[in-house]
Amino acid sequence: MSLTPEDLRYTDEHEWVRRIAPNRVRVGITDYAQSQLGDVVFVQLPDADRQADAGEGIAEVESTKSVSDIYAPLAAKVVAVNEELTSAPETLNTDPYGAGWLFELEVEDADGLDVTLGELLDAAGYQGVIGG
Repeated sequence: MSLTPEDLRYTDEHEWVRRIAPNRVRVGITDYAQSQLGDVVFVQLPDADRQADAGEGIAEVESTKSVSDIYAPLAAKVVAVNEELTSAPETLNTDPYGAGWLFELEVEDADGLDVTLGELLDAAGYQGVIGG
């Protein structure tokens, strides 16, 4: 059974979102996603300072099975990327909710972020998506 931490928000595309500051979130892929991908061998991260639209493919994860797009869960600016994944992409398999984070996004409006996060799936909703 996949881990689905209660303190995160989720997308239908198997990304998790953790608020780390009033106007900033950290994004990664779920334990379910990494288990479906198999052994991750390469990660293409977005450029820092890139403006992303909600639902836009901004990164890729390549495994021994396939290549998967990673989508921006909200409209925001990419302010940090996890450079450690370029030399250790397998971290997505071993620690998807910790050291395996992909990038951080920042919005101008913290109140707007409250609304956006509220529209994402909670843990129970995500379990419904994956059949858990």
